[in-house]
Amino acid sequence: MAMNISAVALMLTIVVVLVRRSDLKPTHAVVCALLGFYLASSSIAPSITQVTTNLASMLNGLKL
Repeated sequence: MAMNISAVALMLTIVVVLVRRSDLKPTHAVVCALLGFYLASSSIAPSITQVTTNLASMLNGLKL
């Protein structure tokens, strides 16, 4: 659960930065958010969750 909250906070921060500093319009951000909701309820959601979990585990294992 903590990883999900951190991922949401990170993605929200990225979207806010893109809206403020880049050419991302607020309507584009809303469309991206709606796409996320539709993907979460689709049959591909478990695969996306597995990939992001594996990626987070891989990044966690890196020692810099």
